[in-house]
Amino acid sequence: MKVVRAGSVTLLAYIATIPAANLAVTHFGVVPVGFGYPAPAGVYMVGLALVLRDLSREAAGRAAVLVAIAVGVVLSYLLADPDLAMASAVAFAVAELADFAVYEPLRQRGLIVAMLVSNAVGLLCDSLLFLELAFGSLDYLPGQILGKVWMTLAAVAVLALYRRRARRATA
Repeated sequence: MKVVRAGSVTLLAYIATIPAANLAVTHFGVVPVGFGYPAPAGVYMVGLALVLRDLSREAAGRAAVLVAIAVGVVLSYLLADPDLAMASAVAFAVAELADFAVYEPLRQRGLIVAMLVSNAVGLLCDSLLFLELAFGSLDYLPGQILGKVWMTLAAVAVLALYRRRARRATA
């Protein structure tokens, strides 16, 4: 029962990042992400989505994640500003499926390795597609990549600390 609940919570958190990202872009526009680079405000939520997709895969399985990606595409389209709806949905679908395709064969090498590599692929796909489709420009590309890398590294650090504590508790 605990595993089912963890899978459900992770999937819901993953799906919640989609409207959060779209709301951030709509209401906050462009934000600084560090080193003088700006990016559309949804960048942090998209970075978190990539990590949560991987954790959802582990907690709920492949089929549940594929359903969550489909739900995410629909939500992304429906909840985005009309000018950004198609860019958001297409970028989300391609990035999440690319992340999934890279993550699956790397799972046996460890969760952290699989996350870092698959998120790198997913964040590049998302950034390139979203910026080109939404703005017709890659001007925000460095900021998009940086913002998503920050979120991926933060999430991986939290996960590593959690796993370390869990190992200590069982030892």
